[in-house]
Amino acid sequence: MQFKKITLGLSALMLGSSLYGAVDLSKEANEYRSYVIGQIDKLLEDTEKFVGYLKSGDTKNAKKLYPLARMYYERSEPIAESFGELDPSIDARLADLQEDGKGEDDWSGFHKIEKILWVDNTTKGSEAVADKLLADIKELRAKVPTVKVDAELMLTGAVDLLNEVSTSKITGEEDIYSKTDLYDFKANIQGAQKIYEILKSHLIKKDPKLAKDIEIQFANVNNLLEKHNKSKNGYEYIGYDKLSKSDIKELAEAVNKLGEPLSKMGVILD
Repeated sequence: MQFKKITLGLSALMLGSSLYGAVDLSKEANEYRSYVIGQIDKLLEDTEKFVGYLKSGDTKNAKKLYPLARMYYERSEPIAESFGELDPSIDARLADLQEDGKGEDDWSGFHKIEKILWVDNTTKGSEAVADKLLADIKELRAKVPTVKVDAELMLTGAVDLLNEVSTSKITGEEDIYSKTDLYDFKANIQGAQKIYEILKSHLIKKDPKLAKDIEIQFANVNNLLEKHNKSKNGYEYIGYDKLSKSDIKELAEAVNKLGEPLSKMGVILD
């Protein structure tokens, strides 16, 4: 299915101008920063466990934790992607590097470990990659509080998270070895929904119909994802390769329908 890129409306694109001064969103910005710091704290905690499994040769538990740990990163990408070389070092796919003329020797992070775990079905050879991943995430945690969080970052971040879904999750190219794309899909949606919830009260005052539409579309996407979740109180998604073409089309259409109203949230600054 052809997926269209979601773009922000005119008012959102004018963020940082005099419009931003019309609405005080400093409280909301601080709330979002705290949310992301909390996510990165949990990412660091789970990555330490993940590295422990890799170094002890526990392939089974490393595979189980891999998609769960990554969810914290995926929820936080509007801020986590702000730091130059850190994001590709943590989260680049081999295909991303190959587009720049690089190869496996230049590769690091979660997806390199993913290949070792699922293609080689071992933890051997992951130790040095694991050490670098943990060091990168520690550096990320140190830098996250320094990011300037404002309405622009939040509004564009919500849309960028949906575009993450549309450009790599919906095609199945994000986790090509593990087929755990639905975990990332869910986390991106959760990250966008958190931004919406933080800004919700302002949007209801400005355009209650738009707010209601966004809520309906979030519920629709989440309900569709839940159909593929085998856990009753957590996350245990089926492999992306188990989805039918109809399932994928249904999810793509739902994200499109969510993207249309979500891209209009900039009206809160009018």
